[in-house]
Amino acid sequence: MHGLTPVFSTVTASFLASFVEVVEAFTIVLAVGLTRSWRPALTGAALALILLAALVLVFGPLLALVPIATLQFAVGVLLILFGMRWLRKAILRSVGVIAMHDEEQAFSEETEMLRRQAGDRRADYLAAVASFKAVLLEGVEVVFIVIAVGAAHGQTLYAGLGALAAFVLVMLIGLAVHRPLARVPENSLKFVVGLMLTSFGVFWTSEGLGAAWPGADLALLAIFAVIAAASFAIVRWLRGAYPAPAEGIAR
Repeated sequence: MHGLTPVFSTVTASFLASFVEVVEAFTIVLAVGLTRSWRPALTGAALALILLAALVLVFGPLLALVPIATLQFAVGVLLILFGMRWLRKAILRSVGVIAMHDEEQAFSEETEMLRRQAGDRRADYLAAVASFKAVLLEGVEVVFIVIAVGAAHGQTLYAGLGALAAFVLVMLIGLAVHRPLARVPENSLKFVVGLMLTSFGVFWTSEGLGAAWPGADLALLAIFAVIAAASFAIVRWLRGAYPAPAEGIAR
């Protein structure tokens, strides 16, 4: 891929997806830091980041050994599956079938669990584990997205910069407000990310099979528009059957 459009798409997809995942991880780390102490919170988060960096260093270079057509097809199929998963949940949240993700509630539940563990001699260890698990689980998705949206056309650097920008922004906002980022429109972001990842997947799967898209890279915009139109049509169709939004917390 060459040109401004694919670079912008890569950076945007990586940034938005990473932003959502980092917000969810930050909520848990913040709960650990405020409820227990910042030492186990930051220790667990740092260990998870080291492990994630190791995964990128190990698996990133291996992708260069895979033929480009095979890589495009494999990554494309994975992105379709991954993007449709995000899109499906976003659609179901939009029509009230499953609950919206609530960062305030997630923070309260994690805080309550940590307080119940306060009398345990392993309290600091358990707190560090909670922080480690949150960063690792959300981070694995970030790593996959960065490698997937960047590797098929040699734009891993741009995807990585998008993820890094999301991480820095969430940390700056979170440290400034010192509370969960509950006002982030997560479902809307997940909807857009689902559309973008699915569009990338369709584009690269076809390229991997040898198809040539009219307009080359600009075809991504048309694919995105078609998938978006279909998704919004599904939302409108389902809203009549599920008029009441669900309550609670969901992933």
